[in-house]
Amino acid sequence: MKGTPGQPSMQTRLLLLVLGFATAVWLLSAAFTWREAQHEVDELLDSHLVQAASLLLVQSDGDIDDLFDTPVLQRYAPHVAFQVYIGKQMLSHSANTGNEPMSSLVPGFSTVLRGEDLWRVITLHSARLDITVLVGEKVDSRRAILWALMRSLVGPLLIALPLFGLCLWWSIRLGLAPLRGLRETLERRSPQAVEPVPLDGLPTELQPLVQTLNALLARIGEMVQFERRFTADAAHELRTPIAAIRAQAQVAMGAGEDQVQRHHALQTTLAGCDRASRLVEQLLTLARLDSSAAASFATVDLAPVVQRVAAELAPAALQRHQELVLQAEGVFAVAADEILLGVLVRNLLDNALRYSPPGAQVLISLERRAGATCLLVEDSGAGMSEEQIAHLGERFFRVLGNEQSGSGLGWSIVRRLLAVFSAQVQIDRSPTLGGLRVQVLWPK
Repeated sequence: MKGTPGQPSMQTRLLLLVLGFATAVWLLSAAFTWREAQHEVDELLDSHLVQAASLLLVQSDGDIDDLFDTPVLQRYAPHVAFQVYIGKQMLSHSANTGNEPMSSLVPGFSTVLRGEDLWRVITLHSARLDITVLVGEKVDSRRAILWALMRSLVGPLLIALPLFGLCLWWSIRLGLAPLRGLRETLERRSPQAVEPVPLDGLPTELQPLVQTLNALLARIGEMVQFERRFTADAAHELRTPIAAIRAQAQVAMGAGEDQVQRHHALQTTLAGCDRASRLVEQLLTLARLDSSAAASFATVDLAPVVQRVAAELAPAALQRHQELVLQAEGVFAVAADEILLGVLVRNLLDNALRYSPPGAQVLISLERRAGATCLLVEDSGAGMSEEQIAHLGERFFRVLGNEQSGSGLGWSIVRRLLAVFSAQVQIDRSPTLGGLRVQVLWPK
């Protein structure tokens, strides 16, 4: 499995980690084994020294003259030495010791340096005969025995460790085969592919990762579909006002001396520009909503937002002799973004004013229902049928026969905002005004 330059692959990291821990454990085990083996060898050989010294004492007790005919210790003679004293007078010694005592004549074990060699010496004393026996052994001989023992124990491990590393590398490679297969599957996918990656045959450790990846692909697919739909919608809807503006501009150019015709064409052109500007603003608002992720909102008082939006739309209502009634007293806290909340209220109130006839009454009010905040927008217009209400929120849907200009995006924006705010909406006929009633209920 290849990694990025300068970064080891997962397989290499796993191999190094496991081998590193295995080597560390092996070294600690070898150190512990060395320490324990050294202790056991020292105890064993010290007991041999005690036995040898005891035998010399027993022999001294039997016949002192026999000590001068000590047999040669064959090839181990240079490594073992003894001395026998009567009082402070040397009675006998091995060939590899001089006349000086190997150690002090105090009974017990001692480790002494004689020349360049370190000796382990046991001193035994017989008070009855006043005989002192010293038996020594080179420490190097003990180390040689210990090294021979460690070679027999650790040597095979030195051969087994590379084999273990090779088997470990192969095992990790086999274990990571599904991950390599997943990488190859993703590499073969086209950039436009947003279909989910199949989970068949994947180990349980990879399934959560692939599920998360599939969720990401689903979101990307939604984004791609939105971009395509947004582009098509914008192109479709902008085509009409642009064509109308162009046509009216041509009428104004061909009006000649007819000032009335030219003025009417220019007025129509300005109205088309306003409609195109409003359409672009709505499309951009909808784009921001569709492309934004769910956010955590702060607590906002809905009453000032409703009052501000109503004040902004009041002049348009007065021009059409419409009565705009506001009932929003008190504090109505909701979890939302203040700017997006204003967009929601503006679209609801603008739709009510726009699609109600001149002289109509529009009521916007705030209520509390079981501890939750409810926004109501009612009008005295013609209302809508159940079939028409079912189509509200579909992009560019407009009620046929309505002379008001619009793109049909207002309710699409409202639906999206309600989903963002996790609010519920109910649309029916107003029992008091007779027109359309919209009730938006925020969660507690």
